Amino acid sequence: MRFVRLGEPGAERPAVLDDVDQAYDLTPLTPDIDGRFLAGDGIAAARRALAAGELPPVAHAGVRLGPPLARPGTVLCVGMNYAAHAAESGGAPPEQPVIFFKTPNTVVGAHDEVLIPRGAEKTDWEVELAVVIGRRARYLASPDEALSYVAGYTISNDVSERAFQIEQSGGQWSKGKCCETFNPLGPYLVPADEVPDPQALRLRSFVNGEVRQDSSTADMIFPVAELIHHLSQYLVLEPGDVINTGTPEGVALSGRFPYLAVGDVMEIEIEGLGRQRQVLAAA
Repeated sequence: MRFVRLGEPGAERPAVLDDVDQAYDLTPLTPDIDGRFLAGDGIAAARRALAAGELPPVAHAGVRLGPPLARPGTVLCVGMNYAAHAAESGGAPPEQPVIFFKTPNTVVGAHDEVLIPRGAEKTDWEVELAVVIGRRARYLASPDEALSYVAGYTISNDVSERAFQIEQSGGQWSKGKCCETFNPLGPYLVPADEVPDPQALRLRSFVNGEVRQDSSTADMIFPVAELIHHLSQYLVLEPGDVINTGTPEGVALSGRFPYLAVGDVMEIEIEGLGRQRQVLAAA
């Protein structure tokens, strides 16, 4: 079972895909896939309704896939969470998670156009496992309970403008992270109980058909459960919040590959969670 949102920007309708890729309308259960739906045990309700044949089928061939989650309240991001990526970025592996934020309006669909900002010089790709929070988490006692707060997983492309992020930052990363369209999300939200181990997923990125990143979430410095526990000590995680958990080595910042240009095609994928494709255009 995979959750999707179908339709043009601002007019998406929630749906669920079954094992043979048939889509079913979720509007009998919820107006959208959002924090309220997740916190209200919406995933279990959708599973029951689907099994009982209570959801009407809908056509989805050729229909735009929006982000699988309606505008998140918060997009939290983890920097340098793979040791090899920290090294290629010129730093040592962090002793504690490095946290930054992206504005929720950066989130677009998995196949939507990505815009290179005006004045940009070094636009980069980042394949990341995205965690969607399903219930309120504050001051968790240990990482052992953290995964029970996860509604599901999806794919995030943490697009970055490195000149803005590093050279024009003033010490913060947000200038290079919050440009419009800089967080393609999806295509699907996969329920947490259908991802047996979030630390055993292969993730890859491609630019113009050439492999750039090829790694595993097993290489995270701080695993998903540890990140959720850590974050809950400093802020309150709400249903519908998104955590981008970091990217592996193989980005343009390494100096091994050219930065992105208008007309380039990014493709990123995570095992079991689907694949994204974006074409670069000028803002």
